[in-house]
Amino acid sequence: MLELRGVTKLYTSIAAVDQVSFSAPPGEVTGYLGPNGSGKSTTMKMITGLIEPTAGEILFRGQPISRDWMAYKRILGYVPEEPHLYTHLTGAEYLDMVSQLRDLPVALAAERIEGLLRLFGLAGDRHSAISSYSKGMRQKILLAAALLHNPELILLDEPFSGLDVGSALVLRNLIQELAARGKVVLFSSHELETVERVCSRVVILHRGKVVADDSIARLRTLMSAPTLEGIFSQLAIEQDTTAVAREIADLIQA
Repeated sequence: MLELRGVTKLYTSIAAVDQVSFSAPPGEVTGYLGPNGSGKSTTMKMITGLIEPTAGEILFRGQPISRDWMAYKRILGYVPEEPHLYTHLTGAEYLDMVSQLRDLPVALAAERIEGLLRLFGLAGDRHSAISSYSKGMRQKILLAAALLHNPELILLDEPFSGLDVGSALVLRNLIQELAARGKVVLFSSHELETVERVCSRVVILHRGKVVADDSIARLRTLMSAPTLEGIFSQLAIEQDTTAVAREIADLIQA
């Protein structure tokens, strides 16, 4: 179980994340949603330990994650929103580097790297520099690196970025399969239709605060909205999107 208790992050007295509390249990996919600037990626970075909260606690298995950083990071897999790769390395070299940093046994690492490259459709490009990879190929390398050590906690920040339809379908099923096998999966995305298909419950953030934390089915009933898009629009979008779209069309036709 991943738990956030009153987590706050201030930047020059402005709250990017404000008293955020929620839990993500094993066995299900928890969606983490919000408009740009709502604090989603800041929350993810605090959960990974990349930045420290100003206040509040983050716990995994009931223990503060800061109690033993090395032990915590051994069970953490993270796909960041912005890819940071050593692009002079080949795909195979990058994953081999990650396996060494993760202290995986050599034979096990080789087997998993070979399998992941094949299953992600990268076997033919394994010896090509990442600098020559497309955006989708780089995303697959990030996914493979995050899963290589069989993590218990998986954080996915916009994991579908750049993926083609076939790869996106594989990832959608993979996320559900990992949760079904007892992983804790926290999944942040702007693709609401995908979130609706993959997640059983969602946490919605607006201006750094949690405005919803419930199952999608219950939120549909409470909000009298048939889709997650409708729920999200009511809770986290302050403008009339239909009216804005009409104004833009009117403007360019004037």
